[in-house]
Amino acid sequence: MTSALGIWIVRAQAKQLGRKLEAGLGGKLCDWQIRRSNREAFSDHFRHHRQWILVMAAGIAVRYLQGLPTNKATDPGVVVLDEGCRFAVPLLCGHEGGANELAYRVANLTGAVPVITTATETLKPLIVGVGCRKGTSAEKISAIIDDALSKTSRRRAEIREIATIDLKAQESGLLEYCQRHLLPLRIIPQRLIQDRPWVTTASAWVRENAGVDGVCEPCALLATFRGKLILPKTTNDGVAIAIVEEALEL
Repeated sequence: MTSALGIWIVRAQAKQLGRKLEAGLGGKLCDWQIRRSNREAFSDHFRHHRQWILVMAAGIAVRYLQGLPTNKATDPGVVVLDEGCRFAVPLLCGHEGGANELAYRVANLTGAVPVITTATETLKPLIVGVGCRKGTSAEKISAIIDDALSKTSRRRAEIREIATIDLKAQESGLLEYCQRHLLPLRIIPQRLIQDRPWVTTASAWVRENAGVDGVCEPCALLATFRGKLILPKTTNDGVAIAIVEEALEL
């Protein structure tokens, strides 16, 4: 493998999206304009990268991958992203190849929903919404999340992801906390929160500084499909936490 991340498209209309992924994630957009079969060309390039983003329909991606995977310990991680940026789906090597983590990176850049299907993650029911003041340390965030979990008799091992507003996407303490505990950070766009201001109590301070009525509750709820708020917003020393539980049973 020659580089970390490859990006493959099948239509010229997706080239702008490919460039956005290339710039935002540090990948390499492979030239799709070739004289022979696009699928054959991808087959030749498959092992040139440790990870792939395939900008195409899932069915096309399955056909492109046919016969290529050999071992989950050495195969590249593969994420499929539709051209409309609706879903980012790890298809291959979610754990070993880092495709699950890559799906979150793709989703946070494009606004897509990360669709994680590996059992370890889907059996974790909790999403923790976090809002915090600039410069809040990872230690403080950790202590306040642990306290919030204790109030619901839950454990950190049950957390599937941490969710916050896009204005906090580069908050160092939050990023450090997620890295330390191997938790994905889900970024919710401000505009989406404005459209769905799901808060139990609006905050004038948050409205003035972030342009929304609240952060932790709507972020946690928007990160789920059928989530239920089990801990409304609780604030402590500049950190706001809300916990949502995903309904796992149909």
